[in-house]
Amino acid sequence: MPVETHRISIRSRGDTDVVDLTPKVAAAVAEGKVRDGVVTVFVVGSTAAITTTEFEPGLAKHDLRAAYERIASEEARYEHEATWHDDNGHAHVRASLTGPSLAVPLVAGRLTLGTWQQIVLIDFDTRPREREVVVQVVGE
Repeated sequence: MPVETHRISIRSRGDTDVVDLTPKVAAAVAEGKVRDGVVTVFVVGSTAAITTTEFEPGLAKHDLRAAYERIASEEARYEHEATWHDDNGHAHVRASLTGPSLAVPLVAGRLTLGTWQQIVLIDFDTRPREREVVVQVVGE
């Protein structure tokens, strides 16, 4: 069974920045020969996550940020920060809760996403970052 691996570089702003990866993932998949299988999208690093959402300003820029702030507040005390003398304990917790990867079925060369569903990277770190996203396609 063929395996194709692609790498995407993404510049993010940090601070719960939501970046729509869908066009870049679709382009990476289109470069390959696999037409039916599974696409795994994985972010390298422990302060960012991959998920799906409707990528629109109210949700992507405001609602998600507010929800994550209720779950793992930037103002809370984190042992990670005491250990490493940094300021991103909340980013690690948020990324761990969401997860670093997503699997999307590939059918006839197309990602099987809903009409309003996009693949997004959420960067929770406290500063802008250059993120590496690995897109791996397994199938026929």
